[in-house]
Amino acid sequence: MRERIFKDRSDAGRALASRLQHYRADPNAIVLALPRGGVPVAYEVARELGIPLDVFLVRKLGTPGHEELAMGAIAAGGVRVLNEDVVRTWRIPPEAIEAATREEEQELERRNNLYRDGAERTSPGGKTVILVDDGLATGSTMRAAVEAIRQQAPARIVVAVPTAAASTCADFAQEVDEVVCVQTPEPFQAVGLWYEDFAQTTDEEIRALLAQVRSGPDPAP
Repeated sequence: MRERIFKDRSDAGRALASRLQHYRADPNAIVLALPRGGVPVAYEVARELGIPLDVFLVRKLGTPGHEELAMGAIAAGGVRVLNEDVVRTWRIPPEAIEAATREEEQELERRNNLYRDGAERTSPGGKTVILVDDGLATGSTMRAAVEAIRQQAPARIVVAVPTAAASTCADFAQEVDEVVCVQTPEPFQAVGLWYEDFAQTTDEEIRALLAQVRSGPDPAP
């Protein structure tokens, strides 16, 4: 199958929804989006499938001096996942990891207050949880989300993305109940290469999409 370049995250979300039709109108399923980029993707998935949408907050821990390289991630619920290969290769001291963790915990709390606007968090307990992001490279952020969700006793965990590195998808297949990747290009290189428009999703866009969900979005065609 020829790989495609998605127009934007909404386009990618519709493509992903087409691979998740077996969850359409499932009363026990919820979509949890990883902010920021995963929210517009997940919005289209939830809208198409007719199931609830919420955000699940996760923050990457950037390697000191090379912040784009993830040395790990933290997620809601006090979960931290470290990429031991990166920590070892870059010889990152424990105090640097702790400092990065404290900083990202503050941002996690800020976003929780901003996005929820007083709304209750959707409980994943006993549900089929479909975790959505705009793509997977190393997967450290998604891995933190999976670990945090697992601690809340879901019935099933599904990792769903429009594009991902094939090796990362293969790794997740050993860790969760189902992995749905629309495409796994080789060479993968970076998530943004597979989007025409990969502009950063803003906090305002996320708030607007979640407000639409809370007020009842228009039904999918």
